[in-house]
Amino acid sequence: MSPTRTGDDPGDPTTPGEGSPPEGRPLWHGRFEGGPAPELLEFSVSLPYDRRLAGVDIAGSRAHVAMLASVGIITAEEHAILGTALDRVERELEEGTFEFVPTDEDIHTAVERRVTDLAGDAGAKLHTGRSRNDQIALDLRLWLRSAGRRAGAAIHDLQAVLLDRAREAGDVYLPGYTHLQRAQPVLLAHHLLAHFWALSRDAGRWRDLLRRADVSPLGAGALAGSSLPLDPAATAEALGFSRCFQNSLDAVSDRDFVAEALFAAALTQVHLSRLGEEIVLWTSDEFGFMHLDDAWSTGSSMLPQK
Repeated sequence: MSPTRTGDDPGDPTTPGEGSPPEGRPLWHGRFEGGPAPELLEFSVSLPYDRRLAGVDIAGSRAHVAMLASVGIITAEEHAILGTALDRVERELEEGTFEFVPTDEDIHTAVERRVTDLAGDAGAKLHTGRSRNDQIALDLRLWLRSAGRRAGAAIHDLQAVLLDRAREAGDVYLPGYTHLQRAQPVLLAHHLLAHFWALSRDAGRWRDLLRRADVSPLGAGALAGSSLPLDPAATAEALGFSRCFQNSLDAVSDRDFVAEALFAAALTQVHLSRLGEEIVLWTSDEFGFMHLDDAWSTGSSMLPQK
């Protein structure tokens, strides 16, 4: 992921086209006469991590240029040129033909550089009224929305399997263990549904954090918006957010949703690990409650009995 951008961003123009980076220069070049040292770029680069955000970065750019056209900041012709360039960049990234250059310190720089290569003067207006501060905040929310929905769907799928197996188990009993010692008899269905309910809490956490993350920060700029007549509500609607930001400073600095997602993912993994450990125990010779097909088993390079 891109590092959190704080403070002013010289790449945020106040007039159309102003502040666009010269070819081979990073977005923040602005007033600088000389180029950055290679060591500085190597230290600050985040492209190996945030290139996975390419798809959502392009989606955000499409919504942004559509808004710029709707409020009259760019012309309909420029909107069309930028749209075509963004489509081309998206295809190149998907097909693996996109050529990155050493000054592409993050995915935002790479996309904008290539769009400018393709669109010429119109490409220089892609970053109008926008900062990497609200851009990365937007990309993270868009990416998390997709990833979180996939996580929630996968959890529900596993819950459905556990529910089916619990129904199939009927009145089958097995020993319930405490500290790996037999304690009380329990229904196999009851045992399986213990994992079902733990996963239910995980699904709820993902829903809750996605609801709080459902806020578009686009239009907040570097920290205090823009002097241009932007329409944050329009971009929020175009990108499928339920609402847009209410405070620009909070919009570009908020990473609560990232911390919440990390916690939800970690706890989900704990619950999956518990289920996985029981499968390991139950398929061992000491327990012998289950048998795994060879297709889902691994062995030891030294111990043939495993």
